[in-house]
Amino acid sequence: MKSAARLVCALAPLVVCVLPAHASFTLEQIMKAPFASGLTAAPAGARVAWLLFEQGRRNVYVAEAPAWTGRKVTAFNEDDGQEIDQIACAPDGSALYFTRGGDFEMGRDNPNPAVRPEKPEQSIWVVKLDGSAAKKLGEGNSPAISPHGDIVVFLRKGQIYRMAPDGSDTKSIVNAKGKITDLTWSPDGSQLAFVDDRSTHGFIGVYRFADNTLHYLDPGVDHDFGPVWSPDGSQIAFVRIPTSSRAFAFGPVREAQPFSIRIANAASGAGREVWRANTGEGSAFHEIVADKQLMWGAGNRLIFPWEKTGWECLYFVSAAGGPATLLTPGDAIVEHVAIAHDRQTIYFSTNRDDIDRRHIWKVPVGGGGPPTPVTPGGGIEWSPEPVADGSALAYLASDARHKSHAVVLTGSGKTQDLAPETVPADYPAAQLVVPQQVILSSSDGMRIHGQLFLPSEPGGDAKHPAIVFFHGGSRRQMVLGFHYMYYYSNAYALNEYLASKGYIVLSVNYRSGIGYGMKFREALNYGATGASEFNDVMGAGLYLRSRTDVDPQRIGVWGGSYGGYLTALALARSSDLFKAGVDFHGVHDWSDVIHNFVPSYNPQEQVDAARVAFSSSPLASMDTWRSPVLLIQGDDDRNVPFAETVHLAEALRKHHIAFELMVLPDEIHDFLLYRSWMKSYAATAEYFDRKLR
Repeated sequence: MKSAARLVCALAPLVVCVLPAHASFTLEQIMKAPFASGLTAAPAGARVAWLLFEQGRRNVYVAEAPAWTGRKVTAFNEDDGQEIDQIACAPDGSALYFTRGGDFEMGRDNPNPAVRPEKPEQSIWVVKLDGSAAKKLGEGNSPAISPHGDIVVFLRKGQIYRMAPDGSDTKSIVNAKGKITDLTWSPDGSQLAFVDDRSTHGFIGVYRFADNTLHYLDPGVDHDFGPVWSPDGSQIAFVRIPTSSRAFAFGPVREAQPFSIRIANAASGAGREVWRANTGEGSAFHEIVADKQLMWGAGNRLIFPWEKTGWECLYFVSAAGGPATLLTPGDAIVEHVAIAHDRQTIYFSTNRDDIDRRHIWKVPVGGGGPPTPVTPGGGIEWSPEPVADGSALAYLASDARHKSHAVVLTGSGKTQDLAPETVPADYPAAQLVVPQQVILSSSDGMRIHGQLFLPSEPGGDAKHPAIVFFHGGSRRQMVLGFHYMYYYSNAYALNEYLASKGYIVLSVNYRSGIGYGMKFREALNYGATGASEFNDVMGAGLYLRSRTDVDPQRIGVWGGSYGGYLTALALARSSDLFKAGVDFHGVHDWSDVIHNFVPSYNPQEQVDAARVAFSSSPLASMDTWRSPVLLIQGDDDRNVPFAETVHLAEALRKHHIAFELMVLPDEIHDFLLYRSWMKSYAATAEYFDRKLR
């Protein structure tokens, strides 16, 4: 291709398409910048640790006062697909324990995306911060160190084990009937609380080390979870969700049997109800992103999330009982939450006053004043981590041109990026476009938010090819910058790359996503109960078609997971509007996929629900599907069964619809290998170039 900025070609009478000679940066340049996650503050002093994903290499970094200079403390230097998570700090901050490998999301067998002859195991590691190398301690996950630093408990095959800090003297201590999670030490280190999930119900268990005894707190028929100890170690508070034997996934739940908060005596197990949600809308529990769904604050107050107002807010209630008091008023959601070490202040991320971003705010535990912003501006901030001595607040941040990175805000008000040198010199920050907020009308009139990426060289009156992007989840919200989750940070990067190639890209926050209140998230007839999101699909396509800078005959669509579902639905139901698509591991038959998330779902018993679920699926509309599609999926996908792609390919062949495949052997849903992302994203861009140019 010639070196001119772009070529103009005739596509149809009076219609032209902008074709840049080349992008201003490469896909590799934008993808290889590191992504930070897993920020954790040490239990003492002023030190934080976090994870950094650099072109497939996953490592642990640390920084401490006063210099706050980030440094790498592990040396995993391969793109081997072995994730790191569950960082736990020794009480004195001298060592970090973490889990490497395995399936952190679904808890199933250990994935092997690098196709090694010997399957990797999930194991616990320790790295001392004296410069010595990280050491593998043995099989397991979820390490938790006692307050005295003398015992490490962990999980192996869903049961509890203990070991010495150096990995020696390993032994089983609890072998319960169900699957154990959420190991929680008592303040004095003499007892261990945990959740015992028994499928139809769940208990809070307590193990006492001194006499090797185990008992359950206030057991019932419901799901108990989220144990948190009182400061004196005598009581445990937890959340109770009433059981539901007819559970159904991917349909609206605006109300349920009300959840409650209970407190039990840690020694006797006797429990009492402290508070119960009102009946009606908001009575179903909805989680925040936090170590605990309950926090035991100063003044004997319990802090918890509740959607009484139709928005995810924080409340507190006295441990003695009584009414709940609202801490975070307003039409905004609370997402990432942490409590200060002195238990006086709550820090949280929210979209308050900036609905398509996240910023960190704080509020006194007892409601002694209104919430106040900590990180205002045009960026995106989340995962607040107040350091133990109260001298600083660490958090993760991004913006329209920079990926997730760790930041510290000191008491003097100074902010400092941690380990900025890890960003490659050729990362094209200055060449990225800043997406615009757009609010468009769905085909049924609902107002839908999106982010519009316009090419940096608009091309005068020429018309561009355009692409609609749908995120996954569906409990997600794309923001006006790099996303705070790795999967969607990558998706944002691809949208930036497509814009650099001359495409107009519209990222759509369709109904059933988060960020716009409970009624938006729990939209009527969404997903498997009617696919009402298709109204938003059509609204997005019609919006692009109405723009004078878009070629209406060159509109494509792409998305992953739930976004793959909407991509397939768009092509199946509206091939006249959407001319080509790329479907990453999408749902194609709800009646099959529901069972993957709700094992009790039985389509033979829930006949009407199963019928609606299938009619809400792309496979039900094959007769009107004409547009070509590229299907991409790993065949060890645990979220969306690989059979979804198998069945769609079979149907596409039967209906003589052109399609292409990229199958990634042994890769899972959220690709573990950096090279899997690069291969699939390069194929996506190349496919759209062939089909929309």
